[in-house]
Amino acid sequence: MNHEAAHAHLTAADKRLADAIARSRRYEITSRLNVRPFDALAESIAYQQLSGKAAATIWKRVRDIFPRRKFLDPAAVLETPDERFRAAGLSRSKVAALKDLAAKTLEGVVPRNGRALDKMSDEEIIARLTQVRGIGRWTVEMLLLFDLGRPDVWPVADYGVRKGFAKIFGKRKLPTPKQLEKHGARFKPYRSALAWYCWRALDKAEANRFE
Repeated sequence: MNHEAAHAHLTAADKRLADAIARSRRYEITSRLNVRPFDALAESIAYQQLSGKAAATIWKRVRDIFPRRKFLDPAAVLETPDERFRAAGLSRSKVAALKDLAAKTLEGVVPRNGRALDKMSDEEIIARLTQVRGIGRWTVEMLLLFDLGRPDVWPVADYGVRKGFAKIFGKRKLPTPKQLEKHGARFKPYRSALAWYCWRALDKAEANRFE
């Protein structure tokens, strides 16, 4: 990811966005090829539809089922009775999703490491990982953006992106995902940075500056 090129492109594309960038914490996400898709997605499953604090507590309990292991082992997850995960706080649907993720990792549907993902396109990764129960496009987009550092991820269904975009560009109504897809086209190929600044526009410290 060429951060300087991304900022130059976005700044030149629209003055309102340039102003937002100047006021915001800088986008500097880089690729982490040491990411393990199984671990990252397992944690995402645990965090779904929960507050950060509650999810973190549950995730710690899940990790404590496997002491002295730096990484989760898909085979060990499959061998663990559902009741142990339920006792840690995972719902039945999340246990089913976690075990499906483990099975598809062992089958090779989910690549084992970030280097394998790095050889695939964004859409190939989305198509592969959304085969897992409980993993939707948004979850994979977050993996692409924050873990793999892909430069042109544009999560149009994300509420924060939609709200931040409306705030930056002075839109009275939230754009629909379809509208946001159209609006975002002129910011290719650096829409990951655009999404970042949409989120940053909603930060409490930054938001006041846009009022």
